[in-house]
Amino acid sequence: MQQHTLAAEITQAGVGLHSGVVTNVRILPADVGSGRYFVRVDLPDLPIIPAQVAAVNQTVLSTQLGKGEVCVRTVEHLLAALVGMGVDNARIEIDGSEVPLLDGSAQVWTTSITKAGLKSQPVNNNQIPLVITEPIWVYQGDAFVCVLPAPETRFSYGIDFDPPAIGNQWHSWSQTTELDNAAASFASEIAPARTFGLLHQIEHLQQTGLIKGGSLDNALVCGSEGWVNPPLRFANEPVRHKILDLIGDLSLLGTFPQAHFLAYKASHNLHIQLAQKILDFAKGCKEGFTV
Repeated sequence: MQQHTLAAEITQAGVGLHSGVVTNVRILPADVGSGRYFVRVDLPDLPIIPAQVAAVNQTVLSTQLGKGEVCVRTVEHLLAALVGMGVDNARIEIDGSEVPLLDGSAQVWTTSITKAGLKSQPVNNNQIPLVITEPIWVYQGDAFVCVLPAPETRFSYGIDFDPPAIGNQWHSWSQTTELDNAAASFASEIAPARTFGLLHQIEHLQQTGLIKGGSLDNALVCGSEGWVNPPLRFANEPVRHKILDLIGDLSLLGTFPQAHFLAYKASHNLHIQLAQKILDFAKGCKEGFTV
């Protein structure tokens, strides 16, 4: 077995979606087995926040990780880029509490990872990647997310919004077993999809202290008459972005089980609930499975 880390460091700066504050991010190679983790370099003692399910402490319109009083918010796009490009181990240094939104997608991150390249890291252990053998569900009303037994790792998502420009959309993407092919597919099919919002909700969200850094440069906005800031990168860009969010949230498992992840009208909260159920399932397995 092999893991991978970056072959060179990556630096990026930008505004946080919810905080509106500019932060600087530096992603460094990390030791084998260390996983993906954040380091708040703006705080005394450089506190570390692991990118793990147990560290999730908020899921309102983004996923936030925390350890004690220290947190880092809107981690899903960056984490999706790392796992989607095959980076198992990474030290993510950040000088603030929110990851930059950049253009609202993971495309800037995947481009940077491609330029940096990957370094192979041999692994010596007897752990077996988890294979899902029974359906696991989480639902709330008509929204749900589940994981099903499958011969390959696949992510499928459905959304349904009132504005006709969005409406009902479905998309499915499979993670191939060959690292290079999987990374190239993720970088071209999922990573470019940008976050989106509804025009009539923007004022309310801003009044509640959210999306302070949102703009037409980093998010698609849809109104009753159509898209405020076209063109779209894909005809179904919104649902592809939901797959990006799902991949980022489930990356907190460490690695993906062999399974089909299926979601409909779900949320970061439901994504994380499913991840916890998958961990519970893994603990109940008799053999030395790992995720």
